[in-house]
Amino acid sequence: MIEERGQVMAVERGQVRVAVSRQSSCGSCKARAACGQGLMQGLKPGRIHEVLALCELPVQAGDVVVLGVDESLALRGAFLVYLLPLLALLAGALLAERTGLGEGWAIIGGLVGFSSAVAGLYLYNRSLAGRDGMLPRVLRVEPATEQVTAVRWLP
Repeated sequence: MIEERGQVMAVERGQVRVAVSRQSSCGSCKARAACGQGLMQGLKPGRIHEVLALCELPVQAGDVVVLGVDESLALRGAFLVYLLPLLALLAGALLAERTGLGEGWAIIGGLVGFSSAVAGLYLYNRSLAGRDGMLPRVLRVEPATEQVTAVRWLP
């Protein structure tokens, strides 16, 4: 179970809205100066996001909670987001190249494959939105040690 701490912003029926701070492990990485993630973290440190989570525990606004996400969901998400578009790009390029259309069409075929995978993932993500099996769960309530001061509301 992957865990993340956050502060409850609102309580709804069986669900809570939790403000979590976006964190990176860049502080302990030796390649942080040359990494794109490290550069982005340096530009906008401490960004706060709102997450909808399932909750069966008695909580109220202001409580600090620990959210949990199953590792299989994270692994499946990483596979879909990173590997599927790459495979679609290669498949589109190889298909166009195998038909003998030339290098320009192979590039276009790769772009079409990549774009199709990204559009398909977008639609798939929208179909999963709000499903209970896809939402993180509140695992436990912790004593408050620091308060979240600003919330960036997501659409």
